[in-house]
Amino acid sequence: MPLSFTGPENFNATSEQSWWESVDKALKGVPREKLFGATEDGLQIAPIYARRTDSPARDLRASRDSWTITQRIDIPDPAAANTQILEDLAGGADGLDLVFSSAGAPDKAGIAAADLSRLEALLQNVLLDLVSVRLNAGAGTPQAIALLLAHLDSQGSDPAGIDISSGHDPFAWAASRNTAAGVLEATLSQSADLSAMIAGSEASGGTFRTMSADGAVWHNAGATQAQELGLVLASATAQLRVLSGTGLAAESWAECISLTLAAEADQFGTIAKARAIRALWSSVLDGADLPQTSAALHMCSSYRMLTRNDPWVNLLRNTVAAFAAGIGGADSVCVLPHTQAVGLPDAAARRLARNTQAILLEESSLAKVLDPAAGAGAIEDRTERLCEAAWGFFQEIEATGGLAEALDRGLVQTRIAKASAERSKEVARRKRPVTGVSEFPNLAEKPVSVLGIGDAEPHQGDRVDMNALPETGKGRWSGALKEALLEGKSAPGLCGSGPAEAPGLSGGRLSAPYEALRDTAIRFEEMTGKRPSVFLATLGSLAQFSARATWSSNAFAAGGFETVEAGEVSSVDDLVAAYTNSGAKLACLVSSDGVYETMAIEAAGALTKAGVSHLYLAGRPGEREAALKDAGVDSFLFAGGDLLALLGDAHNRLAEAQGLDQTDGEVLS
Repeated sequence: MPLSFTGPENFNATSEQSWWESVDKALKGVPREKLFGATEDGLQIAPIYARRTDSPARDLRASRDSWTITQRIDIPDPAAANTQILEDLAGGADGLDLVFSSAGAPDKAGIAAADLSRLEALLQNVLLDLVSVRLNAGAGTPQAIALLLAHLDSQGSDPAGIDISSGHDPFAWAASRNTAAGVLEATLSQSADLSAMIAGSEASGGTFRTMSADGAVWHNAGATQAQELGLVLASATAQLRVLSGTGLAAESWAECISLTLAAEADQFGTIAKARAIRALWSSVLDGADLPQTSAALHMCSSYRMLTRNDPWVNLLRNTVAAFAAGIGGADSVCVLPHTQAVGLPDAAARRLARNTQAILLEESSLAKVLDPAAGAGAIEDRTERLCEAAWGFFQEIEATGGLAEALDRGLVQTRIAKASAERSKEVARRKRPVTGVSEFPNLAEKPVSVLGIGDAEPHQGDRVDMNALPETGKGRWSGALKEALLEGKSAPGLCGSGPAEAPGLSGGRLSAPYEALRDTAIRFEEMTGKRPSVFLATLGSLAQFSARATWSSNAFAAGGFETVEAGEVSSVDDLVAAYTNSGAKLACLVSSDGVYETMAIEAAGALTKAGVSHLYLAGRPGEREAALKDAGVDSFLFAGGDLLALLGDAHNRLAEAQGLDQTDGEVLS
């Protein structure tokens, strides 16, 4: 039975022209351009788009009914990690992202399994032919894949139904860790050697993607969406060139590579990014005269967007990200637990991450529609503009000699650093608000439960002598490594923790600077026995100061300051008395502009005489700035100002006023 829609006759009768005419009336002379926005890449965002009838639905993911629900497994103890794996699989997950300790995760977590005995403990009772497995062990990822292949051999498993993918991008790893060029070349050649070995073995019947182009690393380092796409293309193209030297048939090269993108809380941007990568990858294969192979697209929720403070808001961010990844056509999606930025997530947090996807798939049937965004003017336009911008950046990288050369010259690092700096300015000025951190912070929040990482038991016994292995190229290196692992030896690349990210390419989480201020506030309370506070010197009636008082209280709370409000006072003397009773060293005048005209200067002078160490005024000073400063106002707190710098300075001044050691109190220079 065909679906129909009935409604008012004029529901679809309004033309775009008549819409704009109504908008012009509402704008009252303000240019239409005020309604247009732009992305970080400078791509225009219009206020309205017409339906696109020239864009048919695209066949995005291989599976028409679902995507793979992938769960991150990073608990160090193999037995404990196995318990979590079985719980995840029983709860609906059908994919595992095994993160080893050598991956150098930000929280220092990761599975400690470098030999067969520990891997067997990790995968006990796991039916590998029913799940997809991703492995990320940093530069040791080729060794992790070889270890898993050895495990399959030892268990007598049929490799025909196995689906294994690398989650490690050697280029992104090299850039984020400043590793030597030799490490990059070795990892690339080892990954290609694995592909050659698998192609000539019984495992050729399964799905083995031993190489990966991971955009999430670039994203978390600060890249824009177009930069992320361009870098994924550049990395994947470089890996195609490596595969060309293995003797593998050209038509199989693309099947050896998986692509990964970050899923953000930017819903339209994430949908467009996921759709764009497929078109871009198709263009790369076409330009290389390779057969068209659908991209194996994995998406992981952004670590950059997660907050440590008020982490419950991360549930909302993750939901939007997972929704957008699914709509955009990802083959597999991993939702990071909402407490990932706090510490090692516990079972409850991992369950919420898993169920976020389960609800979208099972209750919303999100994967049942082929391409839900097809024909939507806003998303089609965003997709096309992203393709153009990403392709331009990719071509620029190729023109320098490829991604390795672009990294050596600093081209990539410079571009990402510039984008990250611009974004940081917006966060500092709250033009890019972070809910629960820079906006609506909750100073009374309770700590969430996380697991203790603990110290993993060191690996005992012999390690594989990597120098004794054959040269890479035709699969002999991988075969010899697997045989050594079958003998019970440990893989050296999986022993211990991987190197931490280098400062040059680690933009970090957006909320981190504000969280550092909250940490300073906690240290202040530990040293003094009381929270850092600011006295709100409210002037006039409740109706006159209420709006700004609420706004100012939230602004100071973003830095961990609690506020003590004077309330309605009948005179400046009463205001001073309220300040004295508050015990605060810092104060902020709060009221309407009209009240400031008549009361601000007198109140500022009185508070200064009363001993305020630093006096703020909520609002822009305008023409009164000089007079207000002469009266004792030191700083102005207003929307669009650098709140991060103001709060950092406030902590430093408060520490000085309290006579604290500046090495403990100082947060910003």
